[in-house]
This record gives sequence, structure tokens and C-alpha cells, in this order.
Amino acid sequence: MTARTIEAGLLVWLRRALLCLFTLWTVFPLYWLINTSLKQPVDVVARPPRFLFVPTLDNYAAVLADPVILGYFLNTFIIATATTFLAILIGTPAAYALARFRFRFSTDIGFWILSTRFTPPVAMLIPFFVMFNSMGLLNTHAGLIIAHVALNLSLVIWLMRGFFAEIPKELEEAAYIDGAGYFRTFLTIILPLARTGIAAVGVLVFLFTWNEFLFSLILGGQIPMISVGLYKFIGYQQIEWGRLSAAASLMLVPVLFILLMFQRQLIQGLTLGAVK
Repeated sequence: MTARTIEAGLLVWLRRALLCLFTLWTVFPLYWLINTSLKQPVDVVARPPRFLFVPTLDNYAAVLADPVILGYFLNTFIIATATTFLAILIGTPAAYALARFRFRFSTDIGFWILSTRFTPPVAMLIPFFVMFNSMGLLNTHAGLIIAHVALNLSLVIWLMRGFFAEIPKELEEAAYIDGAGYFRTFLTIILPLARTGIAAVGVLVFLFTWNEFLFSLILGGQIPMISVGLYKFIGYQQIEWGRLSAAASLMLVPVLFILLMFQRQLIQGLTLGAVK
């Protein structure tokens, strides 16, 4: 065995060790969350922490039996689903137009759309609040959906613009020769080819909306999403760590389900065009 072979083997094991440490670093908070959700109150506050204890599902039962918490989950699902649908419905044609057609100020419009991601969301909160207050959209599902669509629309347009740019123009030219118009070509040829990208973008928009906190807190008010509803377990003198952890763990279930269901589309969509 040569010195070069030994060195290569050591590098491989070093990389594996670093990956294991990184995995442990990222997974440990999730483990601690689920671990806490299965503890009795006395085990939660024990010092030093107890890693061996008798697990209980009382915290999950209490959360699932609370109609208020279930209402928070329902609000979040409605808002996240509607936001995803509308953002894709509006952003996909806009992305296609920017990717395929050259018109006056098209570059400026594309940069303006991108520039909306430069601004911190908190800076847009006051204008949204003022407009929604005057329009009667505060504390409504419609207001939260409009706000989240506005937050995620630029993401949809710029990601989908890259997906459309990867599709050969010859396919559209062949459709035009056969007599198809722009709209029919877009619906019957381009959209089926871009379904992987649409799925990937849709997953990202749903996840961002599901986990969003600030706009839900200020604009939602009486119809808070689950990210805000978790504060129900934080009192003035006491924090219900077990039920808080159980609700947060349940909040992860739809996210994990969607990621597992669309895992292939998400990976293909996000890596499209990375290798040529």
C-alpha cells in the first residue's frame, strides 16, 4: 500500500467523519424537539436533562383535542395551499413571458421583480398594514393570502424563468409551424415539460408560507397561523414545553409528507441546468 493510497483513504474517512458531525449537528434539534414532546412536565424541567424516561403521548393527545390548535392548523393549510396555487398561476405565465419574449423594458421589469427580494419583509409590513386596514383585509384569510403571494411571487418568477430558458425553442417553433398559437403552445407543450420545475417551486412556496411568522402575527390577528398559534403555550409565568414541542412536532408532519411525496421532483427541479 503506497503513501498516496493511505492519504486518499484518510481523506475519505475524514470527509465521512465531517459529514457525520454535520448530520448530528442538524438532526439534534429535531431529536430534542421530539424528545421533549414525549416527556412528562417533571422530566422536561429536570436538571441535568433526562435522556432515559418513560415516554408519554399525553402532550399530543392534549394538542389534538384542542379545537383552537386544530383551527390554527386549518388556517395555515388553507392559506399555504391558496398561496401556492395563486403564486404559480400568476408567476408561471409571467416567467414564460420574460424567458421567451423580448419587449421594451423587459430587462428592467425582470430586475424590478428580482429587486423585491432585496427588501427585508419587515420593511414591507407597514405598507401592507396600512393598505389592508383601509381595505378591510386585516384579520382575513384573503389578506394573508394576498400578502404571502406578494412575498413569494418574485421567487416563482425567477425560478420558473430559469426552467423555461432550459427548454429548447425549437419545440415551440415546431408547434407554431403546425398552427398552434402562443397560448396553446404554452398549455400543451411548455407546461408539461416544466411540470418538474412547477412542482419544485410549488413545494418551496408552500414551505415558506407554512413556516412564515411575521406577516401572520401582524396581519392575521384573529386568524393566526400555527407558527403564531404556538405562542398559546407560552404564558406569563410558565411555558408548557411538552405541549409546545408536541404542537411544533405536528407542524413538521405536513412538511415532511410533502417533501417525501415530491422529493424526486424537488431534486430534479432545483438541479435542472446544473449539468450540461
